[in-house]
Amino acid sequence: MIIRTLFCGLVGLSPLAAQLAPPAETVALVEKKPAQAATLFDSVLRIEVATQNPDYGTPWNAGGFSGGNGTGFLIGPNQILTNAHVVSNARRILVTQRNSARKLPATIQHIAHDCDLALISLDDPAPLEGLIHLPIGGMPELDSEVRAIGYPVGGDRLSVTRGIVSRIDFRPYSHSRSDSHLIIQVDAAINPGNSGGPAIQGDKVIGVAFQGLTQADNTGYIIPTPVINRFLTDIEDGRYDKYMDLGLTSFPLFNPAMRKALGLPDDDRGVLVTGIIPDGPCDGFMQENDILLAIDGNPIDSAGNITVDGETLVLHEIVERKFAKDTVKLDFLRDGSRQSAEIILKPLPGAPIFTVIYGERPEYIFYGGLVIQPLTLNAMSAHRLTGVTIRHLTTNYLNKAIFRERPEILVLTRVESDELTANMGGFTDSVINTINGEKVRDLKHAYELLYEKEQPEFTVIEFENMGRPLVIPSAKVEAVNQRLMKTNNIPSNHYLGE
Repeated sequence: MIIRTLFCGLVGLSPLAAQLAPPAETVALVEKKPAQAATLFDSVLRIEVATQNPDYGTPWNAGGFSGGNGTGFLIGPNQILTNAHVVSNARRILVTQRNSARKLPATIQHIAHDCDLALISLDDPAPLEGLIHLPIGGMPELDSEVRAIGYPVGGDRLSVTRGIVSRIDFRPYSHSRSDSHLIIQVDAAINPGNSGGPAIQGDKVIGVAFQGLTQADNTGYIIPTPVINRFLTDIEDGRYDKYMDLGLTSFPLFNPAMRKALGLPDDDRGVLVTGIIPDGPCDGFMQENDILLAIDGNPIDSAGNITVDGETLVLHEIVERKFAKDTVKLDFLRDGSRQSAEIILKPLPGAPIFTVIYGERPEYIFYGGLVIQPLTLNAMSAHRLTGVTIRHLTTNYLNKAIFRERPEILVLTRVESDELTANMGGFTDSVINTINGEKVRDLKHAYELLYEKEQPEFTVIEFENMGRPLVIPSAKVEAVNQRLMKTNNIPSNHYLGE
């Protein structure tokens, strides 16, 4: 489900040079536990990561290195489950076993940024032989006790933090900044370094520790087993296909007057369909102003909730459990007539402006001191792109099908200082509309227009909602490029992706 708000901070990696924080309620592990409990602890592993984070501010730079640590645990033969944010942008991953100083190289096998999970494996699995594979359990009961096991800040040895399940909800995941899934809230601190560690009830995993609530103390969040199991099922064919989405927006129908105006009975049923994403699963089947009544036979109340096995769920949770090419049955009212449709699920059109990109070099064009980049959440953050035009385009990118004619929205993010670029600073953060009179589709198209086509005497770039164009003498661009690229250590005038 695409959202555009950031809910809470990731636990993140425990910085290698972190200051010691006041300890959480942590139970020291004493070798008086039964053999099975000790073996369970041995299957919880410390993960040390060296990362190189792409620099979207100066996209030609490789980005700075940093390091941290998290936790993972063994779920199968050489299969270590952890958080995606623990190993994102990793250049080196080292795994350490309990009571061992050996650092064992590891590699990412699968990573799912939309649900913050990853599966890694050791390059040499021999050290894992004899360890138990932690079994995945079910959903915990409210008010039941869980143990979060991992390697948080405050020490080097394994730690166990106890807490109570205080809430089970459907909330945003911070890692991607655009996805919501089922979560378990516990009244125990999930500290940096705990990320990726198992939450245990009895001898079974009921979740993966992954983020905390920045506005509250001793409140942590766990990725529950339905999300874990879906990830593991998705990668069985050797690739991760991501979560599906209906591709519609809806509005609750609490208001009696509104219900009466729509000809609806006062039965607390149904939500108003307010938007259909073009080319999404519901496009061609559902329409704006339809009243969505049921999904897969489950009645939808006026708040957009359904009841399954006695539990109240958000209607999108039905789709959460499905995969590409699965079907969903929707019952709805249209002009007073009850209808139904079988929807085949498929990914939504690409939406890089709504999610953080990991593990990829930033794309750019350098042209006569101008830096052009595709609009992504990374670039928006690096350049603080908050203008009215950008807000309008991001709001309507999917709903108004802007992506069809413009798969990428291009922004002039920087203007490097030079005699040629004098007085051009006012064009920064502007969205490019045309180059030499031709509407620009994406970065590759812009490169073709600027570098591969025969250039007119003047290169003219026009922007969205700006009355004046930017004009550059084409013959001077090459000399400016050589001068500024040497000064700024820019290795190439472009990077257009792999």
